Amino acid sequence: MYRSHVLVCGGTGCTSSGSETLISLLQEELKKNGLENEVAIVKTGCHGLCAQGPVMVIYPDATFYSMVKPEDIPEIVSEHLLKGRVVTRLLYVEDGGKAKALKDTDFYRLQHRVALRNCGIINPESIDEYIGTGGYEALGRVLTEMSPDDVIETILASGLRGRGGAGFPTGMKWKFASGNRGNVQKYVCCNADEGDPGAFMDRSVLEGDPHVVLEAMAIAGYAIGASQGYIYVRAEYPIAVERLNIAIKQAREYGLLGKNIFDSGFDFDIDLRLGAGAFVCGEETALMTSIEGNRGEPRPRPPFPAVKGLFASPTILNNVETYANIPQIILNGAEWFASMGTEKSKGTKVFAVNGKINNTGLVEVPMGTTLRTIIEDIGGGIPNGKKFKAAQTGGPSGGCIPAEHMDIPIDYDNLISIGSMMGSGGLIVMDEDTCMVDIAKFFLEFTVDESCGKCTPCRVGTKRLYEMLDKITKGEGTLEDLDKMEELCYYIKDNALCGLGQTAPNPVLSTLRYFRDEYIAHIVDKKCPAGVCKALLSYKIDADKCKGCTLCARNCPNGAISGKLKEPHVIDQSKCLKCGACMEKCRFGAIYKE
Repeated sequence: MYRSHVLVCGGTGCTSSGSETLISLLQEELKKNGLENEVAIVKTGCHGLCAQGPVMVIYPDATFYSMVKPEDIPEIVSEHLLKGRVVTRLLYVEDGGKAKALKDTDFYRLQHRVALRNCGIINPESIDEYIGTGGYEALGRVLTEMSPDDVIETILASGLRGRGGAGFPTGMKWKFASGNRGNVQKYVCCNADEGDPGAFMDRSVLEGDPHVVLEAMAIAGYAIGASQGYIYVRAEYPIAVERLNIAIKQAREYGLLGKNIFDSGFDFDIDLRLGAGAFVCGEETALMTSIEGNRGEPRPRPPFPAVKGLFASPTILNNVETYANIPQIILNGAEWFASMGTEKSKGTKVFAVNGKINNTGLVEVPMGTTLRTIIEDIGGGIPNGKKFKAAQTGGPSGGCIPAEHMDIPIDYDNLISIGSMMGSGGLIVMDEDTCMVDIAKFFLEFTVDESCGKCTPCRVGTKRLYEMLDKITKGEGTLEDLDKMEELCYYIKDNALCGLGQTAPNPVLSTLRYFRDEYIAHIVDKKCPAGVCKALLSYKIDADKCKGCTLCARNCPNGAISGKLKEPHVIDQSKCLKCGACMEKCRFGAIYKE
């Protein structure tokens, strides 16, 4: 029996910050102090507060240490674990406040963790710890107490909608695929091909609680009459892949995957398939085509996958977060889940919050929570006293939400009404220094690169859109280009084959809708209001502020700055590379952009 447990984040974020080194040093220090049999080290999944990583939580008192460095480990062991004295300098403290219990911090107290309930709590490589938190109890209940139709009705009644982007009712999808049970080969697929820039919701669930996905897929298999499941996961997620493989092996050994699960006569197994980084394979038909061993390209619908999907058989596909809700719905009931959220968007939603925000990380909040709550209360606001400008939801398929809509309750329908979409849950925050034309160009460049090329509207249309945006950021656009862009956007939306192409124009349309003045400034005034687009920038020196220290001239990579010692310097605009090195080095604020 251990008297203390040290939980160290083993998610990708903290691992990249050196948490593996911390674990090794902890093991050494515990042994050195004779504590190896009294203190257990648990490598968990993501705790959520990625901006403060590597993070460490010590139980039973739930002491939360942040930004832990290797040199801190001896003090943590000798002071906290040996003498019971908290190392106060390492405690997580919110801006301007005092150290609080983890659950009382603004970051955590406003969240409601359902899909993430075990992340940062259990060792994801231990099936016993998952079972200890109620794991596989839902599967046992389903197989021994419920009929397949009961399961589907429960999911329908819960109001759970797909968390992968489209928001289609999960129970409805399962119902469509449930006919002819036992007479037709069927498949259950999991979309873990998370490709949105800045998104890491699914990765964190797989790294922190892989068994929840396996359990939910088995429940789905029972509901529709499928015996085989596939998880399509990005090869760029090595930690998630490793933990999924461990979880599948453990579940098979415990008889929770394979033949005759719980002596019910139900057979179900799961295999992994690794994606090669194609964003289009997040689209359901392209994903299934890829699992089949073919080039990942979308197929026309109908027929829909519930009728003719993987290997031309009835198939359901849900994403990781959708599955992560299933066991809790079974255990707690449809009414419990439906009591959270809004009228048409039930439950909670996980967001990967990043960009210009203090508390970068993973949050799970009830549907209907406002953007302001997520950014200002949970996210800790914008760094350096800057003003909030916009938030991009839904990745390349979504749109930009301006400050005027910060108080709109976030759910599927509200986001669509203001020109954005939920997407899988990426939320990129932008401040006053962000150029919205450049943002639209960034997402279009991504889409152009990721288009599979199968249909002309997407293959050619997105390329033409990108070219027009590029012209505008170089000061070469015309006001007529804005009308052409809008016309092309709607053509692509109406004619592209799959969801990738149909939603690709959203960043352009939303920025044109809310930030048209920035487009006009680029075109008419030949200025980038945010000072981002290099072709429209010029760096200048304020002669009244310049002290003639020569620091800017010495750091200019192209010799564009000249002037005598202790006299005002000047920048030769014909030589200036617009790299910003001079402005960065100036200690007197004498260099400015215009």
